[in-house]
Amino acid sequence: MAAEPGPAPDRAADTTAARPAADTPPAPLPSVPPPSAPRGFAGWRGRRPFWGGLLVVLAGGEILFTEKAPMRMVIRIGMLGLAGYLVPALMVLCGLLLIFHPVQRVFYSLIAVLATLGSWVTSNLGGFFVGLLLGLIGSSLAFGWLPDQPRRRRLLRREPGRGRDRAAGSATDGGAGGGAERGPAPEATPA
Repeated sequence: MAAEPGPAPDRAADTTAARPAADTPPAPLPSVPPPSAPRGFAGWRGRRPFWGGLLVVLAGGEILFTEKAPMRMVIRIGMLGLAGYLVPALMVLCGLLLIFHPVQRVFYSLIAVLATLGSWVTSNLGGFFVGLLLGLIGSSLAFGWLPDQPRRRRLLRREPGRGRDRAAGSATDGGAGGGAERGPAPEATPA
């Protein structure tokens, strides 16, 4: 009878592998850096122009609301005001696309600002100026948003030793008040 082949040898359990010398310390484990962005909703919101998109959606909703409001002052242009409904619907769509598809944020924010300016004529002066302002601010925020920016905890950080003394001058700058009153440095003349 032939012998049955056994299981393949495990290379991880190989005792003939070279071992480090006993006098060398083991290599330290790499430290895991803390996560750069928060997780959950705050992390999701931080990776897209959320506030700009939200303002554009609110602007479109407000303009649509003024179109359906029971007022005598409602302006209707064209086939029973079809443009008055299409322009704010386009704004809502652009706002949602800014939130859920931020890759094309520049294109969506430009379309949103054009639709917002178009609502001035087609939709009751841009929802009586409220939707117009919200749409302009939101699309500007979305246009200016940059991906992969580090989070800013505080915009204004004071350095130690610099505070209220700055206006009065301190001992380190000779009482010059931060250097604002100093004149230009004298130029050296060649000899």
